[in-house]
Amino acid sequence: MIEIRFHGRGGQGSVIASKILAKAFFMEGKYVSAFPYFGVERRGAPVTAFTRVDNQPVRAKYQIYEPDYVIVLDPSLLKAVNVLKGIKKDGTVLINTIHSPDEIRKTVKFDRVATVDATSIAISHRLGSQAAPIVNTAILGAFAKVSGLVKIETVMDAIREAAPAKQEENAQAAKDAYENVKIGGE
Repeated sequence: MIEIRFHGRGGQGSVIASKILAKAFFMEGKYVSAFPYFGVERRGAPVTAFTRVDNQPVRAKYQIYEPDYVIVLDPSLLKAVNVLKGIKKDGTVLINTIHSPDEIRKTVKFDRVATVDATSIAISHRLGSQAAPIVNTAILGAFAKVSGLVKIETVMDAIREAAPAKQEENAQAAKDAYENVKIGGE
């Protein structure tokens, strides 16, 4: 089973991202589960969401404590939350940031790091506002490239079916992130 944990802030779309990613895996014939965890429910508060994927039915209904992948939608969370807690040694962290993986590795002290400027991509596609861009679909495109577990075309189709608004803009944001993600060492 592959376990993916999303870290974001209320209003950024972490929960929707986990559901769209699960939908994409499902469209490729996998078994999935996606669910959120809310602490204080308010815009801007830290939010965690989870996606599990497997070749057999997923029966686990609890939080993900040892993820294979950690996806961080808001880089300020690196200082506010221990986003790497429990990540597997061979796991990968994907962060929305303008910084390179090499720069981020100095801060997070983890080897397998990928970065993408999902904020700029979201703004360029007018997803959310300048002050509060919605980066969730862009980060999914980057995840498709980093993980190699799901095709970008499937992610884009899932976005077109499940995004609550601006389906084509969101799908294109995913494609842009897929093409612009930086993987450590590249």
